[in-house]
Amino acid sequence: MGLREDLERFKEIGEERREDLESFIRYGDLSNSDADQIQIPIKVVDLPEFEYSQIDKGGVGQGNDSTPDVGQPVGDPTEADGDGDEADDGDQEGEPGDEEGEHGYYEMDPEEFAEELDEALGLDLEPKGKEVIEEVEGDFTDITRSGPNSTLDFERLFKQGLKRKLAMDFDEDYVREAMRVEGQDPRSVFEWCRNEQILVSLSWIQNEWETIPMTERDRYSSFEAMQSVNERTPPVQLIREKGLTEVPFRSEDERYRQPEIEETRQKNVVVVNIRDVSGSMRETKRELVERTFTPLDWYLTGTYDHAEFVYIAHDAEAWEVERSDFFGIRSGGGTRISSAYELAKDILESQYPWSEWNRYVFAAGDSENAANDTTEKVIPLMESIPANKHAYVETQPGGTAINATHAEEVERAFRDNASIKVVSVSEPADVIDGVESILNSS
Repeated sequence: MGLREDLERFKEIGEERREDLESFIRYGDLSNSDADQIQIPIKVVDLPEFEYSQIDKGGVGQGNDSTPDVGQPVGDPTEADGDGDEADDGDQEGEPGDEEGEHGYYEMDPEEFAEELDEALGLDLEPKGKEVIEEVEGDFTDITRSGPNSTLDFERLFKQGLKRKLAMDFDEDYVREAMRVEGQDPRSVFEWCRNEQILVSLSWIQNEWETIPMTERDRYSSFEAMQSVNERTPPVQLIREKGLTEVPFRSEDERYRQPEIEETRQKNVVVVNIRDVSGSMRETKRELVERTFTPLDWYLTGTYDHAEFVYIAHDAEAWEVERSDFFGIRSGGGTRISSAYELAKDILESQYPWSEWNRYVFAAGDSENAANDTTEKVIPLMESIPANKHAYVETQPGGTAINATHAEEVERAFRDNASIKVVSVSEPADVIDGVESILNSS
């Protein structure tokens, strides 16, 4: 088998595995898995097959000695021996078995589960690093105004000095020729230099003025006449001709190299799972919540470096529970969803600051809620809780009840907000689409 065939076979195996995974999420038994190890069952089916008789004489299709010859009619059928009931109808069922069907399993850790779900659903979740766990010194790329002499950035200092010299330097011989214009004095020569963008000081002109012989101070009738016979040499050319003898360094140009502090940030995530446990949340609805929340928990555990979970159950009141109790609790009270968000907000603000933790807040129920609670309390609370993602999972098998308006009101309020999702899961077949909708950013 060539490389191409191997690749195709690999793709087929991957597709089969992902199909197993999706089927498991929708319909499989989730109870055999835990937060660290996920067991995906593979049904083992024994197919029927023909087998040659082990008796020495005769062969396939051969009867006993008393069987008819070829062409001889067979007799009436006789009742076969067996272990079944003696009843006349011959259609009696045996006692039901109590053994499980034979299954194989392949195991995934949460990281593998997340990778497979990414591949199967095309997810684009980008984990964000929040909490700083380590700071190390990197390259000397940061610049400060002070530091030890050994870290002085001399190259930068030299460049700044050179820029200043080029900006301030001038052709001294050219200025001396300007002093030979008839009727001028140091002040007038200085003003002319300023107009010509020659950065020379008045004191320098005064000092040089004394070196010009009196007989030469009327060589030119005007500055224009002087310029017509003398060419001004640019500073760059002067440096090339005469060399660089000095650079005007200044203390304000000094900069010191410091190592850049590189931070290693841990991708922390806290997931708040909220479930309605009121009297209307019967077993089928409860199962749909578990079937949706469980793969979300596994996926986020595998995607982030460190994951913590908060489980909140509520009817008209809310309380924090352990995961082992979260999916089994049921009360007989009414429903006030805002009570769960109030508790979630208190827990997040006190234990999981937004600056250090990625946050996901998932709530589920049958969309039934106390009058005006959604619009007056829940929606403002969701707006006040910063999170990577908010989601509400509506579980209404057989269609939405008349008074189940919570999901609709939340969706209407956050229609243009990609970080807040509302999904409907009416049966196990809807779970995969619901998970994909929640986790995708678009």
